Amino acid sequence: MLDLIYPGVCHRCGDGVSGNRALCEPCDLGIPSLRDPFCRKCGEEADGRIEGDFQCPNCQDLRFSFEFARPALPNHPAVLGMIHELKYLRRIHLAGELGRVAARAFSDDPRMAEALAGGWPLVPVPLHRRRLLWRHFNQAEEIARSLGRHTGLPVCRALSRLRRTDSQTRLTRAQRLKNLRGAFALSRAGEKFTAGKPSGAVLVDDVFTTGATTDECARVLRRAGVQKVVVVTVMRG
Repeated sequence: MLDLIYPGVCHRCGDGVSGNRALCEPCDLGIPSLRDPFCRKCGEEADGRIEGDFQCPNCQDLRFSFEFARPALPNHPAVLGMIHELKYLRRIHLAGELGRVAARAFSDDPRMAEALAGGWPLVPVPLHRRRLLWRHFNQAEEIARSLGRHTGLPVCRALSRLRRTDSQTRLTRAQRLKNLRGAFALSRAGEKFTAGKPSGAVLVDDVFTTGATTDECARVLRRAGVQKVVVVTVMRG
C-alpha cells in the first residue's frame, strides 16, 4: 500500500523500485564488490596482479585488535553519497539498502564462514548519546539490523560510547588512536554477552578508513573475553 501511495524510486537513476529497496536491480549490479587483489587485513584494493594473500604497506607494521576488516566494496561515490544522506540528512530508509550491500562481505569464504556457522552477533559501533540525540538513530546499528536480516545473525548492542570525541575526518591514524583511547566500554548487553567468553563477534560500521575506531572497539571486546573479532563495513574509505 505504501508503494502505491508513495512510489519508491531508485536512488541513482530514478526508476521505480518496490519494497524496502533504494536501488533498482541494474544500478545495484552496477556497484562493484571488493575484488582481488585486496589487503587481507584492511580490505584496501591493489592494482595489478598479486598471487596469494598479502597485506598492504599500511598494515604491515600495524597490530590490530581485530582479525581483519572486510568492506563489502571499494570506495564508490554513489554508495558514499547514500551513507552521507543516511547520516547527515536522516534518510533512514537507505540503511536497508546499505545493509543489503554490506551482506556481500559474507561471500568471503572461508574467512567469514566461521562467523556465520557460529552465529556471531553483529555489534554496531556506538554513537555518543549527544550525537544520538541529534541524529535520532545510530547509522551503524540500522545497517547492522538490515545486515542481520540478510545473514540471519543477531544484533547485539554490546558497546557504549563513554565520551564524545572530536571529528576524525582530518586526523592522522596516530591522532585518531589517541582521540579514541578510552572512548568505548561494554554496555549491559555486552557484559551479558561476554560473560561466557564467546568465540567471536562481528563489528559493523559504515566505512572503514584507518581502522582506529574499530580497533578501539575490538580492543574492548577482546579484553572482555571475546576470542575473535572481525569487522564488516559497507565500504572502504
